[in-house]
Order: sequence, then structure tokens, then C-alpha cells
Amino acid sequence: MRPSGQTAISLDPLLCIHRQTGLSPILRLPKTLKSFSVIFTERALLQGSRRFTYSALVRLANMLGLLGNTRSISEEYLKWLKGYCEAFFYGLTVKLLEPIPVSATRCSFRINDSTRNLQIHAGQILTFLKKKKPEDAFCVVGITMIDLYPRDSWNFVFGQASLTEGVGIFSFARYGTDFYSSHYKGKVKKLERKSSSDYSVFDDYYLPEVSSVLLLRSCKTLTHEIGHIFGLRHCQWLACLMQGSNHLEEADRRPLDLCPICLRKLQSAVGFRLRDRYKALVRWIDAESTDTPRVTPKHSREELVTLPKPVEAFKEWKEWITRCLALLQK
Repeated sequence: MRPSGQTAISLDPLLCIHRQTGLSPILRLPKTLKSFSVIFTERALLQGSRRFTYSALVRLANMLGLLGNTRSISEEYLKWLKGYCEAFFYGLTVKLLEPIPVSATRCSFRINDSTRNLQIHAGQILTFLKKKKPEDAFCVVGITMIDLYPRDSWNFVFGQASLTEGVGIFSFARYGTDFYSSHYKGKVKKLERKSSSDYSVFDDYYLPEVSSVLLLRSCKTLTHEIGHIFGLRHCQWLACLMQGSNHLEEADRRPLDLCPICLRKLQSAVGFRLRDRYKALVRWIDAESTDTPRVTPKHSREELVTLPKPVEAFKEWKEWITRCLALLQK
């Protein structure tokens, strides 16, 4: 499992995953690199390929996807996510596609019976994304601040992706610090819809403020789901980004990075050098923001400011990456 010419990194201790029911976990034998390669070649290995483009489809409808209630903050946030993906999947080119209103997808939507917030149908969004996937793209993903549900019997889903189709949709709606509070402003009392084509209910959709925790959780979900598109299954053995999660507490417990087995699988697919990837991740954390000034709610268009990137929650991970780099450089 050791990449040729590179030092193996020991991550001890690595916690075994236990099911939340309190029962003994049902563990399956881990996929070997050989068996993983067989799975991945169904979509063609990317290492050495020049058609290696990763395209992100960002869906903004009226207020959808606009964080902090301003488009300027939204654009900055998306650039942070773009940069993070380029560092995590080092060697990829990430493109932000034009925003698409939720009405254009013609997807079903509902009010969640428990949380009383709006939700859109993840499966129908995936079907829509398949038609919008660029020919030169390895995958295309949708990013939204609207909550998702995969089928009527399910409560919600953080994201959904298709390995065979190379598409995914991810929601960061539940990552705001106020989502589960009693004073959450995104609750809808009654769904009033004039016709099947009426999506006006999303015009005043509530959005949380940008925070370090929101950014951390967003990066986790985005890279976890894209990992599935690269052929990585849920990791059942080690503390790993690819652990499955059924609720926010489980999602928060999984680390930002991959276990050695999943990292080796991703490396075999993308072809990056570990040292280069770790350095890129540190650069992303250290970079305050983009160089382009933006307008904030408290400033006029004549008073442009640079929005700071909230990376306080990434501090411990940066220390871990730094230790990995130190080992690789010995």
C-alpha cells in the first residue's frame, strides 16, 4: 500500500466506528487497492489524463445560495470551496458554472414535518445535473443552502452522489449554528403554492451567516460526497472523512482528511504527490481570502473590503498536516 518513493505515515490511534444504536458494528472486509482499481476503471482512471476537469455547478435562485444575504459574500464563499477542492483533490481544475434557479430544475419540494423548513428532492436534482454535465468534466456537483430529501419516507439527506453518472448534490442548510434551535428563522408554517410551476416560496428563503464552523462542515460534506464519485465507499474501519453519518453529531466527529487506505485509493485515481497535496491544503488554510475586494452589507459600492476567510475551526487539522509534512520530508 506504500506509494513508490514516499514515506508511509502512521496515524495511531485510529478509532473503529461504532453504530449509534449501541450494538456491535457490522464490519465488512476493507476494499483493497486492487479491488478499488477494478471498480474505478469502470469510469476510466484519471491519472495521466488531460481531460481531468472537475466542474462545480452552483445553484443560486434569487436568494438561494447567497450566504449572509449578500451576493458578494456568496461569491467569496464559493471561491473558498473551489480552492479547498483543488487542494484536497490536488491536480484537479475546479470550475464554477453559472447559477441555476431551483425553478429551472422542476424538482419537487416540501416542508419537513419535524423541522418545518423547505426541502427539495435530491434525486430529481441529480437527474437534472446529468443533462448539464460538460463533456470535458469528470463530475459536476450542485451546491445549495436548501435542505434536501431523497424520497418521501426520508427525513433529510446532507448530500447525494452517483458514482456511475459523475454527478452530486450537496446541501449546507443544516450546518448553520441556529438550524436546530427553537428560534430558527427558516421555518415555514404553511406551504402555499398556486400551481406546480410556482416556486415563489423560495424568494425569501432564510440563509445563515458565514462562520468558521459552517465553512468546516461545508468542506467536509463536499469532499466526502465527491469522494464517492471517485469510487470511495463508506469507510467502516478507521477514523476517516469517508465515514458515513446519519446526523450532524456523527458528521462533526469524522475528521477532515482520509485514512491511509482511502488516501491511497484517491492517490491512485488522481495521481498527486502526498507532499504537494499537504502543502496545498496548508496554503489554502493560510490564505486569508481572494485578492478581489467585495461589497459587504455595511459598505457602499464605493467602500470595497476584502472578506476574511474564517478558518479558526481548521487550526487542529493544520497542525496535523504539518506533522505529516515533517514526516514526509525526513
